[in-house]
Amino acid sequence: MKPEPNENPSKESSTIERFLAGISECIFLSKLGVADIQLVDYLSDMMLRFVRVESLHRVRRANGKPATEVFEMVAEADRRIGLARREVHRHIGDFTLFWSGMYPESLRRINPNESADGFLNYCRQGKRAYAIAAEIEGGDDRPSCDLLYRLSEQFELCAYGLREVRREWEEGDQGSDLLLS
Repeated sequence: MKPEPNENPSKESSTIERFLAGISECIFLSKLGVADIQLVDYLSDMMLRFVRVESLHRVRRANGKPATEVFEMVAEADRRIGLARREVHRHIGDFTLFWSGMYPESLRRINPNESADGFLNYCRQGKRAYAIAAEIEGGDDRPSCDLLYRLSEQFELCAYGLREVRREWEEGDQGSDLLLS
């Protein structure tokens, strides 16, 4: 398992890390009144992880190919035990939250005739995955079981906040275009 983006506090943060942390804090703390710093930090770290496409598809099937659909990831989680099971369920929670929040329009385009994910409710799957991951303790217990439980309980609010993050950066991009013209 690779270290999380901000696990090394002495590491100088990149521009994208600072941008995601800043915009997340602005939206969640200031606009939505979510005073849960641990949750907000987790969400900005999740966005940073998913900047890299290979992080989106890090769960592997038995044949070694990436599980690219939630349906496949759930099947893989059911085959695992202990911390490996926790990590797959956590990834399912992150994956469904990321897509539900950042790109909800893409979920409406999933055709059930082409993908089993077309039959899934990403919100329900994400809440379930975080709740299962929260039940499995062990290892360094990072993120904490309590944080995973809060992600399950506040999934909709987190997804809404991520949509607001996207809207904010898209509006910021348009504003910078105006300045350049």
